[in-house]
Amino acid sequence: MEIKLIRTEEDYQKALERLEVIFNAKRGTREGDELELLSLLIEDYETETEGEYPDPDPVEAIKYRMEQMGLEQKDLVKILGLKSRASEILSRKRQLSLNIIRKLNEVLGIPAEILIKRYELK
Repeated sequence: MEIKLIRTEEDYQKALERLEVIFNAKRGTREGDELELLSLLIEDYETETEGEYPDPDPVEAIKYRMEQMGLEQKDLVKILGLKSRASEILSRKRQLSLNIIRKLNEVLGIPAEILIKRYELK
């Protein structure tokens, strides 16, 4: 794929689609280099258009970050301590406590301002 600046929403969506395809590329390969460059371009575009896209809710942010890091629910259990707690959070049956927010912020690097947002319970 030809790498180019992201100037429009259409460019952005195409870049995200390509990012998904090469997401697991190994460093030092052609696709690995493309992944790094594309990530920087996407980040730059998102920074420029900040405010146009609402922050994700806390549960979606956790799921997204876990996916980015290649983590599964069992890995979240290691962070939170209890299998039931991880399950309840991911299934939206439990709100995040301040202690959990601190742990997720520290271990997963999710900004606290996203984690403190309220979300609908099921």
